[in-house]
Amino acid sequence: MNRLASRIALPHLPRRTVRLRMTLLYGSLFLLSGAGLLTVTNFLVRHAVAGLPVKGFIPAPGTTPKPVDPFAVPPPRDHQAEVHLAEEAVTRSMSALVEQFLIQSWIALALMSVISIALGWIVAGRILSRLRTITAAARDISATNLHRRLALDGPGDELKELGDTFDDLLGRLDAAFRAQRQFVANASHELRTPLARQRALGQVALCDPDATVGSLRAAHERILIAGAQQERLIEALLTLTRGYAGIDVHHPFDLGQLTNEVIEAHRPEAGHRTVTIQASISPALATGHRPLAERLVTNLLDNAIRHNTPHGRVKITTGIVDGHPVVTVANTGPVVPSNAVEQLFQPFQRLGTARADRGEGLGLGLSIVQAIATAHAATITASARSEGGLTIAVSFPIPRLAPPPSAQARTTPLVSS
Repeated sequence: MNRLASRIALPHLPRRTVRLRMTLLYGSLFLLSGAGLLTVTNFLVRHAVAGLPVKGFIPAPGTTPKPVDPFAVPPPRDHQAEVHLAEEAVTRSMSALVEQFLIQSWIALALMSVISIALGWIVAGRILSRLRTITAAARDISATNLHRRLALDGPGDELKELGDTFDDLLGRLDAAFRAQRQFVANASHELRTPLARQRALGQVALCDPDATVGSLRAAHERILIAGAQQERLIEALLTLTRGYAGIDVHHPFDLGQLTNEVIEAHRPEAGHRTVTIQASISPALATGHRPLAERLVTNLLDNAIRHNTPHGRVKITTGIVDGHPVVTVANTGPVVPSNAVEQLFQPFQRLGTARADRGEGLGLGLSIVQAIATAHAATITASARSEGGLTIAVSFPIPRLAPPPSAQARTTPLVSS
């Protein structure tokens, strides 16, 4: 079909578009089906004609009309020769009729093929009109006007579905671009603050004519603290980017054992803040990237401990729910409005402020949790507790590989390493 289209598509014809290919396809299918139909019809007609009783059209002996002259002596007749000649005449007439029928049928087929090509061109144009609308809109839409939508009307066919899918894609791209611009602006501000603080501390120390070893040492210690904060921020940004990038290879790991390790590492900090950790850990085999999953649980527990009240509580549980490994962290703390829960998962966002404060934390903890959950195709469910605090549950997908329980103890240390 491509070679046929390339030969037919002369310079005065349009280029090999989808419309031309569809037209040629329609015409070729009609021509082939018509030729097949005529072939079968010709065979059936010839078979029917060959089976006709030719002798039925020949006069029987003794039924030949008498000559007009009653006194003329009729010539001797050879009845068998007359029958043979009559049969040949009838056969030739039928063959000529069949040939004429076949010629006229092929002429009609050629005429209808031309008409079918013209109709196919019109129908293909009407079918592809909405596709041209999508193409034109895609050319006009760029990163600066992603808010535009096709909004195709008409029946809910495949082209309407394609247009709706394209609109959904534009919506996701628009949201991603806006989030990226906001993230870059916030990250630039957060990275600039420690640098400005370091420069200010160094300049003050150098401009002091009465600087002593102690004052210079204190200034350098404060510079090192600002540098450490900047390093933590860069590490958090790298982890966030790693979560956005996704996971190529999934390995099995025990979510319960991982959570136990994170809890033991956070008990000293919880004790320092007078926060009680209540754990209910059950084995939960999951698949994915274990270090990133560990960072997810770590950030959830960090958030629950830091944003808590004195003598508060943190309850963390793991287990299998409907076949999905789930980790749930609930904590006491200040009351969180239900309409502000989603805001907490945005980068550098914190309750009550448009940007993370300068006290502690970087404002990226829950953003990293969401990015890692997205990379694992996990589902996050967050809700505000009426008495204060949050309840956050992360449900991982059903494991792709499910080794027997006896093999879990051997599998997890290998993944941890």
